[in-house]
This record gives sequence, structure tokens and C-alpha cells, in this order.
Amino acid sequence: MADTKEHAHQLIERLAPTQLNAVVVLLEAILDPVSRAIANAPIDDEPESELEKTKVRDSKAWLERSGGKSIPHEEVLSDFGLTPNNFKQQEK
Repeated sequence: MADTKEHAHQLIERLAPTQLNAVVVLLEAILDPVSRAIANAPIDDEPESELEKTKVRDSKAWLERSGGKSIPHEEVLSDFGLTPNNFKQQEK
């Protein structure tokens, strides 16, 4: 394993800055369990129900009537007596 890491380090040293950025993004995605789970998740091939199609149509129509202006997340949370701070990730 030490040889593999050393080889990886040697290859990284030879990369151009733009290539290095791409490698960093790739490594972060590989190490992030959520990204890995999403990448390995099966394709959603369940057909959309008529109710879902209606809800999507209704939401698009509402957004058009509102001039493309949506409701801010903070406003929706406040309707329930919450703030974004209620959802801050706790440090481990």
C-alpha cells in the first residue's frame, strides 16, 4: 500500500493546476459517503403517477403566476416556528 500511495503522490506532483483541481474534486466525491451512495443508487425507473404529474403541473403554474418568485426557505421555516439554525449540523 505504501508503494501505491507513493506512486499516487508522484503522479499528483506531475499534474497541471487544472488537473489537480479535478483530482481533488474526484477524491472528495470518493471519500464523501453521501456522494458515493448517490452514485451507486439505482436509477429511479418508477413511473410518475397521475397525482404526481398534477402536483408538478400545479407547482409550475403557481410559480408562473407568482412571476417566477418563490417563497424563501426562511419564510417557510418561520411558518413552523423554526429557523435555519434549527438545522445546523452538530460538530462531531
